[in-house]
Amino acid sequence: MEPGGEEKQLGGRKLGRVVFTVEQVRARVRELGAEISDAYRTEDRLLVVGLLKGSFIFLADLVREIALPLHVDFLVAASYGASTVSSGDVRLLYDPASSLEGRAVLVVEDIVDSGTTLKRLLPRLQARGPTSLEVCTLLHKRVDGGEPAPRWVGFDAPNEFLVGYGLDHAEDFRHLPYIASL
Repeated sequence: MEPGGEEKQLGGRKLGRVVFTVEQVRARVRELGAEISDAYRTEDRLLVVGLLKGSFIFLADLVREIALPLHVDFLVAASYGASTVSSGDVRLLYDPASSLEGRAVLVVEDIVDSGTTLKRLLPRLQARGPTSLEVCTLLHKRVDGGEPAPRWVGFDAPNEFLVGYGLDHAEDFRHLPYIASL
Protein backbone atom coordinates (compact mmCIF):
# COMPACT_ATOMS: atom_id res chain seq x y z
CA MET A 1 0.00 0.00 0.00
CA GLU A 2 1.41 3.40 -0.96
CA PRO A 3 1.33 6.51 1.26
CA GLY A 4 -2.05 8.17 1.07
CA GLY A 5 -3.56 4.97 -0.38
CA GLU A 6 -7.02 3.73 0.41
CA GLU A 7 -7.94 2.39 3.83
CA LYS A 8 -7.07 -1.20 4.56
CA GLN A 9 -9.07 -3.67 6.65
CA LEU A 10 -7.03 -5.69 9.12
CA GLY A 11 -8.64 -8.06 11.58
CA GLY A 12 -11.96 -6.26 11.21
CA ARG A 13 -10.40 -2.88 11.98
CA LYS A 14 -9.70 -0.12 9.49
CA LEU A 15 -6.29 1.38 9.07
CA GLY A 16 -5.97 4.84 7.61
CA ARG A 17 -3.26 5.75 5.15
CA VAL A 18 0.25 4.33 5.05
CA VAL A 19 2.45 7.11 6.40
CA PHE A 20 5.88 5.50 5.81
CA THR A 21 6.35 2.59 3.41
CA VAL A 22 8.51 -0.48 3.95
CA GLU A 23 11.09 0.98 1.57
CA GLN A 24 11.18 4.36 3.33
CA VAL A 25 11.63 2.72 6.73
CA ARG A 26 14.41 0.40 5.52
CA ALA A 27 16.31 3.25 3.87
CA ARG A 28 16.07 5.50 6.92
CA VAL A 29 17.16 2.74 9.32
CA ARG A 30 20.26 2.17 7.15
CA GLU A 31 21.03 5.91 7.29
CA LEU A 32 20.58 6.03 11.06
CA GLY A 33 22.85 3.01 11.48
CA ALA A 34 25.59 4.74 9.48
CA GLU A 35 25.19 8.00 11.44
CA ILE A 36 25.32 6.20 14.78
CA SER A 37 28.32 4.10 13.68
CA ASP A 38 30.16 7.29 12.79
CA ALA A 39 29.26 9.01 16.07
CA TYR A 40 30.41 6.12 18.24
CA ARG A 41 33.38 4.93 16.14
CA THR A 42 35.81 5.49 19.05
CA GLU A 43 33.63 3.75 21.65
CA ASP A 44 34.31 0.17 22.57
CA ARG A 45 31.53 -0.21 25.10
CA LEU A 46 28.36 1.01 23.34
CA LEU A 47 25.22 -0.19 25.07
CA VAL A 48 21.98 0.05 23.10
CA VAL A 49 18.92 0.05 25.36
CA GLY A 50 15.57 -0.52 23.69
CA LEU A 51 12.29 0.64 25.20
CA LEU A 52 9.95 -2.31 24.89
CA LYS A 53 7.68 -3.23 23.43
CA GLY A 54 7.36 -0.66 20.67
CA SER A 55 11.02 -0.38 19.72
CA PHE A 56 11.80 -4.07 19.29
CA ILE A 57 11.52 -4.28 15.50
CA PHE A 58 13.25 -0.93 14.95
CA LEU A 59 15.99 -1.86 17.44
CA ALA A 60 16.60 -5.25 15.79
CA ASP A 61 16.96 -3.67 12.35
CA LEU A 62 18.99 -0.73 13.67
CA VAL A 63 21.63 -2.75 15.55
CA ARG A 64 22.24 -4.81 12.39
CA GLU A 65 23.07 -1.53 10.62
CA ILE A 66 25.46 -0.26 13.31
CA ALA A 67 28.94 -1.30 12.21
CA LEU A 68 30.41 -1.49 15.72
CA PRO A 69 30.64 -4.00 18.53
CA LEU A 70 27.76 -3.35 20.90
CA HIS A 71 25.65 -4.82 23.66
CA VAL A 72 21.86 -4.74 23.79
CA ASP A 73 19.56 -4.52 26.79
CA PHE A 74 15.96 -3.49 27.30
CA LEU A 75 13.66 -1.66 29.61
CA VAL A 76 9.91 -1.68 29.71
CA ALA A 77 7.94 1.45 30.45
CA ALA A 78 4.19 1.80 30.00
CA SER A 79 2.05 4.91 29.60
CA TYR A 80 -0.59 4.07 26.96
CA GLY A 81 -2.35 0.82 27.84
CA ALA A 82 -5.29 0.36 25.46
CA SER A 83 -5.76 4.10 24.90
CA THR A 84 -4.64 6.17 21.93
CA VAL A 85 -3.48 8.94 24.30
CA SER A 86 -0.68 8.69 26.86
CA SER A 87 -1.93 8.53 30.43
CA GLY A 88 1.01 10.65 31.55
CA ASP A 89 1.70 8.00 34.20
CA VAL A 90 4.94 6.25 33.23
CA ARG A 91 5.45 2.93 34.94
CA LEU A 92 8.85 1.23 34.76
CA LEU A 93 8.09 -2.47 34.48
CA TYR A 94 11.59 -3.78 33.70
CA ASP A 95 14.90 -2.03 34.33
CA PRO A 96 18.03 -2.85 32.28
CA ALA A 97 20.21 -5.44 33.98
CA SER A 98 23.41 -4.16 32.30
CA SER A 99 25.71 -1.78 34.10
CA LEU A 100 25.57 1.70 32.55
CA GLU A 101 28.50 3.07 34.51
CA GLY A 102 31.35 4.25 32.28
CA ARG A 103 29.56 3.27 29.08
CA ALA A 104 28.18 5.14 26.10
CA VAL A 105 24.44 4.42 26.21
CA LEU A 106 22.04 4.82 23.30
CA VAL A 107 18.35 4.61 24.20
CA VAL A 108 16.18 3.46 21.29
CA GLU A 109 12.55 4.57 21.34
CA ASP A 110 9.75 3.88 18.88
CA ILE A 111 8.03 7.27 19.09
CA VAL A 112 8.39 10.52 20.98
CA ASP A 113 5.25 12.59 21.26
CA SER A 114 4.75 14.35 24.61
CA GLY A 115 8.20 13.28 25.83
CA THR A 116 6.78 12.11 29.17
CA THR A 117 8.48 8.72 29.03
CA LEU A 118 11.91 10.18 28.28
CA LYS A 119 11.51 12.90 30.92
CA ARG A 120 10.95 10.22 33.52
CA LEU A 121 13.49 7.65 32.33
CA LEU A 122 16.55 9.66 31.29
CA PRO A 123 17.33 11.05 34.76
CA ARG A 124 17.09 7.53 36.19
CA LEU A 125 19.53 6.24 33.58
CA GLN A 126 21.86 9.25 33.91
CA ALA A 127 22.11 8.60 37.65
CA ARG A 128 23.71 5.24 36.84
CA GLY A 129 26.87 6.94 35.53
CA PRO A 130 27.09 6.47 31.75
CA THR A 131 29.82 8.43 29.96
CA SER A 132 27.15 9.56 27.50
CA LEU A 133 23.40 9.09 27.17
CA GLU A 134 21.73 9.75 23.82
CA VAL A 135 18.36 8.91 22.30
CA CYS A 136 17.44 7.60 18.87
CA THR A 137 13.76 7.51 18.01
CA LEU A 138 12.09 6.14 14.92
CA LEU A 139 9.32 8.76 15.01
CA HIS A 140 9.05 12.22 16.54
CA LYS A 141 5.77 14.13 16.67
CA ARG A 142 7.47 17.35 17.81
CA VAL A 143 4.70 18.10 20.27
CA ASP A 144 5.67 21.17 22.26
CA GLY A 145 6.27 19.69 25.67
CA GLY A 146 9.87 20.63 26.38
CA GLU A 147 10.84 16.99 26.01
CA PRO A 148 14.46 15.97 25.84
CA ALA A 149 15.43 16.20 22.18
CA PRO A 150 16.53 12.90 20.65
CA ARG A 151 19.90 13.12 18.91
CA TRP A 152 18.70 10.89 16.07
CA VAL A 153 15.22 10.95 14.56
CA GLY A 154 14.06 8.59 11.86
CA PHE A 155 11.04 10.58 10.71
CA ASP A 156 9.02 13.58 11.79
CA ALA A 157 5.60 12.07 12.38
CA PRO A 158 2.18 13.57 11.79
CA ASN A 159 -0.05 14.16 14.80
CA GLU A 160 -1.99 10.94 14.20
CA PHE A 161 -2.08 7.66 16.11
CA LEU A 162 0.42 5.45 14.26
CA VAL A 163 0.79 1.69 14.19
CA GLY A 164 3.05 -0.85 12.53
CA TYR A 165 6.77 -1.63 12.59
CA GLY A 166 6.52 -2.32 16.32
CA LEU A 167 3.99 0.39 17.21
CA ASP A 168 0.68 -0.94 18.46
CA HIS A 169 -2.81 -0.16 19.57
CA ALA A 170 -3.82 -2.47 22.42
CA GLU A 171 -1.11 -4.93 21.24
CA ASP A 172 -2.48 -5.08 17.67
CA PHE A 173 -0.69 -4.03 14.44
CA ARG A 174 2.94 -4.38 15.66
CA HIS A 175 3.67 -6.89 12.90
CA LEU A 176 2.98 -4.55 10.00
CA PRO A 177 6.14 -3.88 7.94
CA TYR A 178 5.09 -0.26 7.32
CA ILE A 179 3.77 2.58 9.49
CA ALA A 180 0.12 3.56 9.10
CA SER A 181 -2.40 5.79 10.81
CA LEU A 182 -5.18 4.13 12.77
